[in-house]
Amino acid sequence: MDADTAVRDAIEEHWRASESGDADAEHAIYAEDAILHYPQSGERFRGWATIRAQRNGHPADRHFTVVRITGSQNLWVSECVITYDGRPTHSVSIMEFDAKRVVRETQYFADPFPAPAWRAALAEPEPGP
Repeated sequence: MDADTAVRDAIEEHWRASESGDADAEHAIYAEDAILHYPQSGERFRGWATIRAQRNGHPADRHFTVVRITGSQNLWVSECVITYDGRPTHSVSIMEFDAKRVVRETQYFADPFPAPAWRAALAEPEPGP
């Protein structure tokens, strides 16, 4: 198995574990000194244990739908829809790897919004996740 296939498999397992609530498998992808960035809220979470504690403390019922995973070598991007208590939020996760583990992840979140009428003639509907 080549390195890119191994990383893609690890990312896919991370998202499966996130969906199933398996905290051990979800966080196995992170290095001990990994850093998680949330630029929109101005937060940074330093270290595997802190990342895990932050996610495990989330009060919402969460579900994860992976739309696409793309990348190679040390840089990978996952496009997901994360549903919090029934409300979907689009998310982009940028993972940077050092060998086999994530050393840095940056996540961006965006709520859906209605399309403006002025461009309706130019657009087609986006397929669902």
